[in-house]
Amino acid sequence: MAAHNEQRWQPEQYRRCAPYVPELGRGVIDLLDPRPGDRILDLGCGDGELSMALAAHGCTVVGVDRSEAFVAAARQRGVNARVADARRLADAGFAAGSFDGVFSNAVLHWIREPAPVIAGVRRLLRTGGCFAAEFGGAGNIATVRGALHAAFERRGLDPAVRDPWYFPTPQAYRALLESGGFTVTGMTLFDRPTPIPGTLAEWLQLFGAAWLADLDRATRTAIVAEVSAAAAPRLRAAGGAWTVDYVRLRVRAVAG
Repeated sequence: MAAHNEQRWQPEQYRRCAPYVPELGRGVIDLLDPRPGDRILDLGCGDGELSMALAAHGCTVVGVDRSEAFVAAARQRGVNARVADARRLADAGFAAGSFDGVFSNAVLHWIREPAPVIAGVRRLLRTGGCFAAEFGGAGNIATVRGALHAAFERRGLDPAVRDPWYFPTPQAYRALLESGGFTVTGMTLFDRPTPIPGTLAEWLQLFGAAWLADLDRATRTAIVAEVSAAAAPRLRAAGGAWTVDYVRLRVRAVAG
């Protein structure tokens, strides 16, 4: 079932509220182990910060993102970036087998149709090419997600059609990769409680935009307040700092 609203991104808001996302994703570059001269696709490149880090390894990097605003920001950094939907990579103009590696950080949990993404990645990789990714896994942001579901259910609104997230188990994602022509060489699900700048309300305005977009201002405000209050006992420290209960799935697979 498709999400009710599409997640929209504003690069400046993202840099302000979520600077930890690219910083914590740098370990995925090590997992990819890029070599000078490798041609790398940064799948969901955002504003291009990690694309530039890949380029610093001597790689030729192409970034794709569904967000026109993110692609514009990446181009301002000097990234060769284009607008593309990860579910329809065949439409992006790349030849089959044209990449040595595909890198993706904090993107795949926004796509509830994983099979076409995997098929597109496999098509673009040469045989023996590497796919390295990190994204939300089973149990990711469980406290916030549960509070969002409860707030919408109280209003008679179906959370299932609004929830934009896909947080698979390692077993489920391994099966998808193997059926899609990959050999999995690494798969780790791990807790990563993450301190956030600002409040959970600010976090929700960014990462919960798909939940809230079509609601009137009063309802949005009430839901954000309810979710913050419900999550506070677990996620807010006595001094007021928030730590979100992230769980990440880190994957390395080789195209067969």
